[in-house]
Amino acid sequence: MRNMLVTLSVVCFFAASSNARTNQSPSVAPEAPAGFGGPPQPGGNYVLDPTHTFVLYEMGHYGTSTNRGRFSTKDGLVRVDSSGSLASMEILMDMASINTGVDMLNRHLQSTDFLNIAEYPIARFSADNVRLDAEFKSVEGRLEMLGQTHPVMLRVVRFNCYISPVHNRQVCGGDFQADIMRSQWGITWGLQFGFEDRVRLLIQVEAVLVSAKHPR
Repeated sequence: MRNMLVTLSVVCFFAASSNARTNQSPSVAPEAPAGFGGPPQPGGNYVLDPTHTFVLYEMGHYGTSTNRGRFSTKDGLVRVDSSGSLASMEILMDMASINTGVDMLNRHLQSTDFLNIAEYPIARFSADNVRLDAEFKSVEGRLEMLGQTHPVMLRVVRFNCYISPVHNRQVCGGDFQADIMRSQWGITWGLQFGFEDRVRLLIQVEAVLVSAKHPR
């Protein structure tokens, strides 16, 4: 996206930034269970935890195997309204961080054939009026990438809140999925010889409550 989600998006900072905001610097998981978190905090602001927030993609390859890679998130915020039932979200994705496990493929995906990270280093997913209730099934948002913005529907696979023994704060998050057609954003390389247009996005998000003085 220009001035780059997933922009849920949704959900990002570098780990040092997130830890500074929550006054924690954990290096390993604590030897303590998580507490019951209840619903999202009414009027709460949640900062995405970049150590638990990533965007993965899957794309068909010559009708055989599936090409997969992962993006890190750079920044993100979720705001919950005073009723606790609606939220807005923004997730910034670091497009240069793409990692397929193959250096040559990473460099090709970063090039002008695909993501053009020199000109568009960040993508953004944003959404308004996200419902946070028992019927929470999808998120209607917008993905800004390569200077173009198009609607994207995220399917909610799971969503929950807990009290983190690391941050001693409420954390909310879950797993989300979306299918997009990359040609909508002008990414057409390989369509004529075996690389599929349809791309599945798998998004894991966790966001830490930062606006309350104490956990729920």
